[in-house]
Amino acid sequence: MVQRFLFDRPARLGYLGWALAGLACRAAPDSVIPASAGPVSREQVVEWVHATQPAEHRLHRFKWLFRDEQSSAGGRGSARIAPPDSLRFDVAGPFGSGAASAAVVGEQPLWAEPPDAVQKLVPNYPLMWGMFGVARLPDPGAELRGLADGDVTAWRYVEAGDTIEYVRTQGKPIRMVTVVRRAGELLGRAEATLDSAGAPLEARLTVPSAPARLDLTFLSTSQAAFAPDIWVSRKP
Repeated sequence: MVQRFLFDRPARLGYLGWALAGLACRAAPDSVIPASAGPVSREQVVEWVHATQPAEHRLHRFKWLFRDEQSSAGGRGSARIAPPDSLRFDVAGPFGSGAASAAVVGEQPLWAEPPDAVQKLVPNYPLMWGMFGVARLPDPGAELRGLADGDVTAWRYVEAGDTIEYVRTQGKPIRMVTVVRRAGELLGRAEATLDSAGAPLEARLTVPSAPARLDLTFLSTSQAAFAPDIWVSRKP
């Protein structure tokens, strides 16, 4: 669920291209958005975003695997999501090594253990949410473009120097791509494969800092009632 996954050094994740089947028109260079996308209203975008958000509390359990040119590492984790935008994650390596937890609301951390866990794990929140197949709403005043063409819905935000693109393709399975650029430079790409209920099955996160990759394989997704104290740090 994260861009840099719990290592003694920040994980370096590389960009891997992914051809998006089903797009009727070609996207502009380095973009997953079809060139035919035009201005859209905020109301349209809100509708598209809401279609990605779970309607109930969900508990996801997953395996993670990080690979770069020099090494690989893996472990298990869980994520609790309460709609519309609250998330608690817990991750660890083998035998509980490198354990970390954090609670996030939208794009703001509530707390993290250890304190630098969020910085290591989540340099960009839209990409984190994208790994769960969940899109974020645009900031007020963002420039919006998009289209809905058959099974494909694609939309883009340009806001405060960042460009965020989403492409969601209906089918069995559902596929969603999230691409983020900062000042024109590719920051990262999240690819999620979802079941018909929108629960994630697999996800991949890449960023262009080095040739590496983080993969999540989801073991289960269930509805769950969360105790209020999961949003509170275990440390005083």
